[in-house]
Amino acid sequence: MNRPSTSERVPVTPRGQRTRQKLLKAAEAVFGDKGYERASIADLTRKASVALGTFYVYFPDKQSIFVEVVDELGARLRRLIAESTAACTTRLEVEREGLRAFFQFVRQHPNLYRVVRQAEFVDADCYRRYYDRFAKGYVRGLTLAMEAGEVRRMDPEALAYCLMGIGDFLGMRWVLWEEDMGLERVLDTAMTLLTHGLPSDAGAARTHLQAVPPPKAAAKSSKPTPPKSKPSSRRPSRGPRS
Repeated sequence: MNRPSTSERVPVTPRGQRTRQKLLKAAEAVFGDKGYERASIADLTRKASVALGTFYVYFPDKQSIFVEVVDELGARLRRLIAESTAACTTRLEVEREGLRAFFQFVRQHPNLYRVVRQAEFVDADCYRRYYDRFAKGYVRGLTLAMEAGEVRRMDPEALAYCLMGIGDFLGMRWVLWEEDMGLERVLDTAMTLLTHGLPSDAGAARTHLQAVPPPKAAAKSSKPTPPKSKPSSRRPSRGPRS
């Protein structure tokens, strides 16, 4: 179910904006720790240190604030990546710095994975919107890189989701599951994959040789080949008898 926007409840005063942000930050933590089903509005307001009735000034119900949390996380992540890659001059630099920014965001928002994945069951439209919006910008950047000759031409949307999947699992393994300060080697591996692909040098050479068609056979002459003469079965004639 696609929830209506809560934009009409966005406060205009600085104090109201701060209160709303406190509720959103508290919701991110509570939904991540307890899960959507177990979390209550009282849990959210207690975490935000605001009165229970204050919640309804900004959000109509629990699902509305959950959707707002997911949408805001996506917007903040996209903004951070855009800012982190603004000075990059090549597509590979964009990919490396974009991954680095994503790892930074996961470190700052350890509940990101849990909250976003719950969205599939809380609000399917919100869940898809999170990835669709991310992919839209990715496709635009990859398309420009293809037109500039930096990236081989292929389906940009399929490529975008491939690269998004790489980042998603690397962040889960080396940031969320086990904080690893040596992330440069992870970035190096990802960049090597993007630059050279999977085949080894020998494998690439074999692939190239297999892709080369065999030389064409020499064209046959248009003249018919004369048939080979067969030995005669007749006995040679004898001279006149004496």
